[in-house]
Amino acid sequence: MLDKTNVKTLDKVVVRFSGDSGDGMQLAGNIFTNVSAGLGNKVSTFPDYPAEVRAPQGSLSGVSGFQVSVGVDVHTPGDLCDVLIAMNPAALKQNIRFLKPGGVVIVDIDSFKEADLKKALFETLDPFKELDIKAQVVEVPVTSMTKAALADSGLDNKSILKCRNIFALGLVCWLFDRPLEGALRMLKGKFAKKPAIFEANAKVIEAGYNYGNNIHATVSTYRIETEEAVPGVYTDINGNTATAWGFIAASEKSGRPLFLGSYPITPATDILQELAKRKDLGVKAVQMEDEIAGVCSAIGASFAGHLAVTSTSGPGLALKSEGIGLAVIAELPLVIVDVQRGGPSTGLPTKTEQTDLMQALYGRNGESPLAVVAASTPTDCFTMAFEAARIAVEHMTPVILLTDAFIGNGSSAWRVPEASELPEIHPPLLAPNAVDEAWQPYTRKDEDLVRYWAIPGTEGAMHRVGGLEKDYNTGAISTDPVNHEKMVMARREKIARIANDIPALEVLDPKEADTILVGWGGTYGHLRTAAGELCAAGKPVAFAHFNYINPLPANTEEVLSSYKTVIVAELNTGMFADYLQARFPGLNIKRINKIQGQPFLVSEVVKGVTKIMED
Repeated sequence: MLDKTNVKTLDKVVVRFSGDSGDGMQLAGNIFTNVSAGLGNKVSTFPDYPAEVRAPQGSLSGVSGFQVSVGVDVHTPGDLCDVLIAMNPAALKQNIRFLKPGGVVIVDIDSFKEADLKKALFETLDPFKELDIKAQVVEVPVTSMTKAALADSGLDNKSILKCRNIFALGLVCWLFDRPLEGALRMLKGKFAKKPAIFEANAKVIEAGYNYGNNIHATVSTYRIETEEAVPGVYTDINGNTATAWGFIAASEKSGRPLFLGSYPITPATDILQELAKRKDLGVKAVQMEDEIAGVCSAIGASFAGHLAVTSTSGPGLALKSEGIGLAVIAELPLVIVDVQRGGPSTGLPTKTEQTDLMQALYGRNGESPLAVVAASTPTDCFTMAFEAARIAVEHMTPVILLTDAFIGNGSSAWRVPEASELPEIHPPLLAPNAVDEAWQPYTRKDEDLVRYWAIPGTEGAMHRVGGLEKDYNTGAISTDPVNHEKMVMARREKIARIANDIPALEVLDPKEADTILVGWGGTYGHLRTAAGELCAAGKPVAFAHFNYINPLPANTEEVLSSYKTVIVAELNTGMFADYLQARFPGLNIKRINKIQGQPFLVSEVVKGVTKIMED
């Protein structure tokens, strides 16, 4: 039996599932995450899978991974894992670098035959010695145990092998003292239409759990601390789903029906798929023939009075640029979601970057200002999707919402907000009784320069909008040079005044700091954790994170100019740093950059900040 004295109590642990892209690592990881979230743990995940549809089985290029951190005060999926599950030699070789010294590596020893080792390009028959693994290695016959558990199931060999991931999940549940009830509920939901497959997986997960209970070996097991949660309904949610739900909530709060015109593109397709399920809530989700049709259909829906959204990634944003410019000059509300990925061109479809910032800010012809916001975590995608919709509708402007593959595919535990906790959204609708001879399509409110939204069918409010410049007073087509400049400046000033309607920039400041670490978007968790570690090590560093990019919060210059050094860390070559430097030339801005298709490691940020502070 297991030596129960070898139990580690930790405030957080990191687990990494790895195997072939067909081994079900994402499913096993997601179930473990949901079970942990249900027990009161904070969670943060990082699905890491190849762009290939299906690389050769057992090859290095076909390895799929899923890393999750569970515990208290969790902001990132972790730099290194405490436990690594490797379903074959390729998975071990590709992922061993992510294992902490002294951690636990669980391997399916049935998949470590000579032929398997050759596929993974091992030079010897002892992969553990060849990789110089300094960890507790647990060799588990996952494949043969799965076959034994399902010997009388009636399933064919291929179907039985597909259950190997669930055996490994059962073993991990035992290792971390996770009850199987939650996992069984998820499996039952997953295979509701395939009861035989559910029964097989239920047998296998219990077999994996019992195997852990019965092994006669000493291996560390873990007890994970939990933190008291605010009462409510909790779920594990990924960023793309949260984004979709944020738009649904905004539709309810604005009283405007939701329309999504989109075209499938990695890693944004899940938003389209999620909204397509929500006809019961009045959502109209339309898969168009291409990116241009997607944005143009959304513009039409906006003119017709809908909360209009289009979703994409970097290459699609480039294709939508002319359509977005049309929405700018027509001053119609529109939200464009860009789930950023590695580029340029097709680039790295399944990997993460923050390299679309300049495209979002300036990637249109002419003077074409619009609002740009960014989500910082998977759950913050809900908040910022709601906020992007609010700004678009209340200020009659296109808004680009920047997320990225890391937070779009990653997940966190989330308390579903009550409807009463969300603010009302007030569209500037043209009231029927406000239509008189003085009304014109570009009649603006004095305080924010927002024009009124005249929904087709409003009696007396027949009008045209389009891509040609309009007269400031009458809304008729105009080529007058002075009028054009006046309209350009009005559209620019309208965006600038949004700063009066967004929160001030908040700072986590240990008071004695003269250096501030700055980030934006999906780097939040890694940067906040790095700042905390630096402060704990006696290197006081303040931290500020931007969700609002254009316009910036009104107090941005005041906050940043109060520090001797501003360090901007981002997953590009320095786009936000350039943007801040251009806006505020007096700032002393230093940079930490990474463009590898992977999120920051906390250790990378700590090392980078330390070097800058010591120079």
